[in-house]
Amino acid sequence: MSNKLISQMGLPPSLSHVFAARSIITAKDALSLPEFDLMALLDVPLAHARSAVARISEIACPPYQTALSLMEDRAGSGGHLPTMLRGLDDALCGGIPFGALTELVGPPGIGKTQFCLKLSLLATLPACYGGLNGRVIYIDTESKFSSRRMIEIGENSFPQIFRSEGLAPKMAGRIIVMRPTSLSDFTDSLQQMKLSLLQHEVKLLIVDSMAALVSGENERSAGRPGRHPLRSSLSFLKSLAEFSRIPVVVTNQVRSQSKDEAYYHTFQEERKDNCQNSEKFESHLIAALGIQWAHAVTVRLVFEAHSEYESTLAII
Repeated sequence: MSNKLISQMGLPPSLSHVFAARSIITAKDALSLPEFDLMALLDVPLAHARSAVARISEIACPPYQTALSLMEDRAGSGGHLPTMLRGLDDALCGGIPFGALTELVGPPGIGKTQFCLKLSLLATLPACYGGLNGRVIYIDTESKFSSRRMIEIGENSFPQIFRSEGLAPKMAGRIIVMRPTSLSDFTDSLQQMKLSLLQHEVKLLIVDSMAALVSGENERSAGRPGRHPLRSSLSFLKSLAEFSRIPVVVTNQVRSQSKDEAYYHTFQEERKDNCQNSEKFESHLIAALGIQWAHAVTVRLVFEAHSEYESTLAII
């Protein structure tokens, strides 16, 4: 709306020509100036400047929505991607929610990527089998995506479907894998994603993992006040989920943090050193990327290992 041309807003021709002569072309150009500065720049009476600003504001302002209309829109376009894990789907009221940012966090080797591969299969499954019958964009930042492993998961989870109907090649062809090598590459790929979502009927977006995009130095700064290194990417992912009404799933790693900061999950084990000093340094594991990232996530699923053979999934 802010890029709307002033020449198309129905202002008096004489005033519209003055705006053009002063290189004030869009609504943003005009509304960024104080009224008195605009009056001086256009060399018109204050009343005329205020009238022009009111007209530009009226046209450039997006239409309002009531809380009721927002609720009805959300109900009409809502939904979930079932995970086929009954307990998890019950807790999430049906599965991974549409239009929201869902984070998977846990230590290495706990099964985050495997869970993402299964979600990818579920999104490409025909609707008659409980899937979304769509495409998947899988952003693989750590080169962990394995087509062979994904097919194995499909054959073990849905043996009758995969073996009898030969869906494996068809479903694999619906998964678009991207491998950005840096945060700037990832940012560039996001700019092209809105169009891809519409053109390819994408029903799921996965980023595995977000923490891998941030260097050690940037990650340490993520826990401190100030601009988060992934702030713009996070904002874009949330708007993408809301705009397209699809589930967006991201994985996150864990990292060490000093004992004076609270921890909540069993994977956050204390590790004491052998220092004999009275001021011992103790650390534990917490989700990476800092508090700003945590507050922006809609649903956090925490993978915890209790023993070699037992693990749990907690919903935050």
